[in-house]
Amino acid sequence: MREVLFGIIIPFIGTSLGAACVFLLAHEPGERVREVLSGLSAGVMTAASVWSLLLPSIADSERLGALAFLPAAVGFVLGALFICVIGKVAPMLSRRGSAGMTAFAVTLHNIPEGMAVGVAYAGFLMHGTELSLMGAFSLALGIAIQNFPEGAIVSMPLRERGRGRAFLVGALSGIVEPIAAALPLLALAFVAPLMPYLLSFAAGAMMCVVVEELIPDLRSAVGTLSFTLGFVLMMALDVALG
Repeated sequence: MREVLFGIIIPFIGTSLGAACVFLLAHEPGERVREVLSGLSAGVMTAASVWSLLLPSIADSERLGALAFLPAAVGFVLGALFICVIGKVAPMLSRRGSAGMTAFAVTLHNIPEGMAVGVAYAGFLMHGTELSLMGAFSLALGIAIQNFPEGAIVSMPLRERGRGRAFLVGALSGIVEPIAAALPLLALAFVAPLMPYLLSFAAGAMMCVVVEELIPDLRSAVGTLSFTLGFVLMMALDVALG
């Protein structure tokens, strides 16, 4: 379906547009600009985790009554543990290292984001409603928005090696997202019973990325306000579209 294919590609488009900043900017963004971008990204991802992933996970478990929160809680914890384990095995989840480490870190944490989009569209294919389609689209669009600064963060430090090469590396850091999104779609029949757990797993993974990578960069009121703006933006998108 064209809507699903376009939806899983949207985050990659956001990364690629951010990487294209290497052709437009002569210098890397300053510390204050990076703080603003980190705040916006953190706010968008936090709101997406709640409205697009956790709340649908709980809604899909309503048959459990008072225990409807349980699949969401289990999946959320497992998702966070997944990112923590990756951080231990590959201690590169930091934007403060070399350009290569930065590219690796961004690529790595794009995996749960892509998976989140794939799970959301799998939910649409399961339920077949316009409501779930727009909810999945709002999640993909929100992630694309926060991917824009990530593409720039990867490509800008590499511009001295050639702007074309820098753009390619920055854009390719987001290619894992449509790949990760395709996995739950290809295994739809198998993942259908696990949907509440998968939704919350993606939320836990995204929130772990926010806590480990983005929040430490917010050192002033500017960062806090940027976080708030990003959160409100994603919340509005999800409510308006979903």
